[in-house]
Amino acid sequence: MPKSKVRKKSVYTPPANETRTATPVKVKGPSNPIYVAVFLGLMLVGLAWLVVNYLAADLIPWMAALGPFNFLIGFSLIVIGLIMTMRWR
Repeated sequence: MPKSKVRKKSVYTPPANETRTATPVKVKGPSNPIYVAVFLGLMLVGLAWLVVNYLAADLIPWMAALGPFNFLIGFSLIVIGLIMTMRWR
């Protein structure tokens, strides 16, 4: 079987007229502790909402009136807390 031709690549040399300037990178500090408390609180409140819905929704009139919206409220609180964790530093 015949061999294929080997192509030789030339060595890359950057252009000489290009000058680079160092731009300072702005480093963000850690998140505020209140931010951490808020997203942890939202996740815990959402979890508590779902647990109370399962255990005592029929005993609480306004929660029983919400019906299936209790799941929407509980999971929304949890998801909002999880989305907030993506901005945590």
